[in-house]
Amino acid sequence: MRLRLDRPLPAPPDALRRGPLREDAFSSPVHDPTVTARLGRWLGIAFATCFVTGLISHYIQQPPSWLTVPSRPVWGYRVNQGVHVATGLACVPLLLAKLWSVAPQLWVWPPVRSVLHAIERLSILVLVASAVFELVSGLLNVVQWYPWPFFFPRTHYYVAWVAIGSIVLHVAVKAPAIATALASRPSPERRTFLFGVAAAVATVTVVTVGQTLRPLSSLALLAPRRPEVGPQGLPVNRTAAAARIDPVGPDYRLTVAGPRPYELSLAELRALPQHDAELPIACVEGWSATGRWRGVRLRDLLEQAGAPAGSRVRVSSLERDGLYRESVVDAAHSADGLTLLALELNGAALTPDHGSPVRLIAPNRPGVLQTKWVVRVEVL
Repeated sequence: MRLRLDRPLPAPPDALRRGPLREDAFSSPVHDPTVTARLGRWLGIAFATCFVTGLISHYIQQPPSWLTVPSRPVWGYRVNQGVHVATGLACVPLLLAKLWSVAPQLWVWPPVRSVLHAIERLSILVLVASAVFELVSGLLNVVQWYPWPFFFPRTHYYVAWVAIGSIVLHVAVKAPAIATALASRPSPERRTFLFGVAAAVATVTVVTVGQTLRPLSSLALLAPRRPEVGPQGLPVNRTAAAARIDPVGPDYRLTVAGPRPYELSLAELRALPQHDAELPIACVEGWSATGRWRGVRLRDLLEQAGAPAGSRVRVSSLERDGLYRESVVDAAHSADGLTLLALELNGAALTPDHGSPVRLIAPNRPGVLQTKWVVRVEVL
């Protein structure tokens, strides 16, 4: 027996002729394929850029065993994450505008006309749901509010694959209609709408990107971080109080565990040759700021412990718990002369919120992996 869902369904009863089901609910001229196709092109470019930079960010923060993350350029992660967050924010007005342009198709009657139509509608539901989830969860991550029980980076990563797969499938199915719509010139009213959307995207970018792009920092009215605001001229995500770090006393020792393990007091650390590095702190939320760091090179400590050049190292914090109380420094970073166990920032001893007495700072590395309150360095 063949299943047929393409027979005409009765019109909705008058009681349902409300809101989007009204016959005249969508009379705006912007509900038009020429508008939808152009918005879709802009949104596709922005989402693809956000997806690629998100993959790079994910693999830098959680590198698989087969991947070697380079330590240069020192600003690589900073630029990548800044672009990722900026394009993600730009996607918000673009997605809202595109959903508005296709609103009549989302509320057609009957809602399902055939099995094929049902599959198409389901694919659009997955597309919209995954895209909205990515943008909303990413936006909440930017402001560091996590009202959910799941681990954000992992879930955000997997749903991103669902979203990009849905987008590719949707574009493939709609390719002929998209090409026809792009070949048509939109009316003046529709061009005005498109110009308004472009202006909204530009405004969102200008008032937020200053948290990464220093020349625009004075315009970053909606950015959750200002790159120059914070103790010692740099922002702080996790304070010493939030990490429950007790003040360090005279009994502090840095343990270097290698073939020839040893310990150093704070005075002994300060007596070692000190080196300077101008490096950014770049966080997953999209903000970044450059500091002048001074401390002991990690490779010098490893050499004294008898570790081979370019050894992988685990750096542990005084922090008792937390997802990032430890981090692994790979070979490229441990061998780089810019990777320091820093004692000073911008000409002064580290404050507790910046990781006093000792913190890790390395080039081209996410802020969450720049371990603060370091107490142990272990050769793996």
